[in-house]
Amino acid sequence: MAVIAGNWKMHHGPRATRDFFSSLVLPPNAGAHELLIFPTALSLAAAVDAPGRDPRVQLGVQNIHWEDKGAFTGEVSAAMAREAGAAFALVGHSERRHLFGETDKDVSRKIAAARRHGLVPVVCVGETLEERRGGRVEEVILGQLDAALPALTDVEGRFLLAYEPVWAIGTGETATPDDAAAAQGTLRARLDEALGPSRSTRVPILYGGSVKPDNARDLLAAPDVDGVLVGGASLDAGSFAALVEAAG
Repeated sequence: MAVIAGNWKMHHGPRATRDFFSSLVLPPNAGAHELLIFPTALSLAAAVDAPGRDPRVQLGVQNIHWEDKGAFTGEVSAAMAREAGAAFALVGHSERRHLFGETDKDVSRKIAAARRHGLVPVVCVGETLEERRGGRVEEVILGQLDAALPALTDVEGRFLLAYEPVWAIGTGETATPDDAAAAQGTLRARLDEALGPSRSTRVPILYGGSVKPDNARDLLAAPDVDGVLVGGASLDAGSFAALVEAAG
């Protein structure tokens, strides 16, 4: 089973969201995989109530606050997201880290909030181009994972991990399957150490970074790549269906 996850970022208002789900025709292999869409917060309700939405497509939010309520203008709590119909939450996406200054401490607190309210966290890690060129890939991604592990291991519960090289997001550049496998193998080894191999194998590790229908199959075939976290290619219903088909 592969995980095919679409992160819509700041695209698709409620009308476009309803249109997406009304036109989405999943391929015959869809039932063999886990399918996720992360719409904008304002479009989550439209996704939940979209006429004809295939229930095999689960929904999540792109960000949550670590507090349950309070004077945090513009923020969404995990409790609100869960009540609105989300089952998953992206945490620590590179754009949250690099554009909005989200720290490892923030990521840890958001993981804890997600788990308190029954959301499955999808924890993102990844290096910049400068860090890659400096030979710091393992240092960076393991540092981000290690900072999150206490919140992930303090209680039993499901989580997903996503490796997203920052230099390959929205740039047209894509890590090769070998690049993805190397980084994700590093993450898997750390999960084995922290969780034990039997529990570690139940944690899907996704690859994210300029994934498209024409490269998804090769990426998904790489060792330790259990799924993909897709940006632009998930915005079109036909393209998302093609991604699912590529999972085989």
